[in-house]
Amino acid sequence: MLAASQFHFWSRLSSGSVFAPEFPRVVVILFNWAFGALVLLAVFQLLLDLGALLTMAVSRSTIREPAMLRYAIGGLAALLAAIGVANAIRVPPVRDVTVAIRGLPAAFDGYRIVQLTDLHISRLFTRRWAQAVVERTNAAGADVIVVTGDFIDGSLAMRRDAVEPLRQLAAPDGVYAIPGNHEYFFDYAEWMRHLSGMGLAMLPNAHRVIARGDARLVVAGVTDLSAPSVGEAAPDLAAALRGAPAGAPVVLLDHQPRNARRSAAQGVALQLSGHTHGGMILGLDRLVARGNAGFVSGRYAVGDMTLYVGNGTGLWPGFALRLGVPSEITRFTLRARP
Repeated sequence: MLAASQFHFWSRLSSGSVFAPEFPRVVVILFNWAFGALVLLAVFQLLLDLGALLTMAVSRSTIREPAMLRYAIGGLAALLAAIGVANAIRVPPVRDVTVAIRGLPAAFDGYRIVQLTDLHISRLFTRRWAQAVVERTNAAGADVIVVTGDFIDGSLAMRRDAVEPLRQLAAPDGVYAIPGNHEYFFDYAEWMRHLSGMGLAMLPNAHRVIARGDARLVVAGVTDLSAPSVGEAAPDLAAALRGAPAGAPVVLLDHQPRNARRSAAQGVALQLSGHTHGGMILGLDRLVARGNAGFVSGRYAVGDMTLYVGNGTGLWPGFALRLGVPSEITRFTLRARP
């Protein structure tokens, strides 16, 4: 239990960063299972003790929980952790979401966007996993593919080979992406150059225009909220939209959902975000929402804008558990709203 509790310390020793455990994949999986079981066991023990205290307060008598009850919750914690890790490391299915956009030109009615977010390519989410994600994404029939940050956990030297499958991402209108906060934990400039060189159109406070005849759709992106902490440009939606055609619906890529109300006030039609991993575990998602302006998973109506917070395609390898919050590759179909 002591060894499992120090998972992130061992990770730092292995690579210099708590975000990049440099162990064989099976060891990372076992560490996540053991650490997850320990966390769940602690929660279950506290709940059991609180239940006993309440029972004693009501009955005004002393009770003693059977020893087997303690062993039972230990077994339950181990089983749920195993299920949680298995859910986390799978190749996600495609989840379909229809979004109605006011003023969407008829030429873009039925337009399909596929979103990947929070890939966290690492020793846990390997090149083989990334290849399977790319193949499923390309088969989803998107008009455009977007990646809303947190590509990696590790330096370019560590992950150069593992990210190579992303070069195969392809859609008729291109592949657009933004950095997440984890890109800033490693060499941000180096990663941006490398990802751009792989054919991903990076949009840090920038936009591109997609045309269908005379109709226009704007795909814009901003940097992450953590950027200023490492001396990089802060997210700037006004700069991202500078020069965009007036009246064209805007699809905004913003890794973190916290600024969604500000985006809606500036006329964005659809914001795609990630970062929260959906909260990972039912119950924990309520705490994660509190740190993200109330946004944690799925669709939200923010004024006239639709916000969608993806649960994530992958997950940070330092706590890779999912219980009741499935990973996803998200396929959006745009529809015109009167």
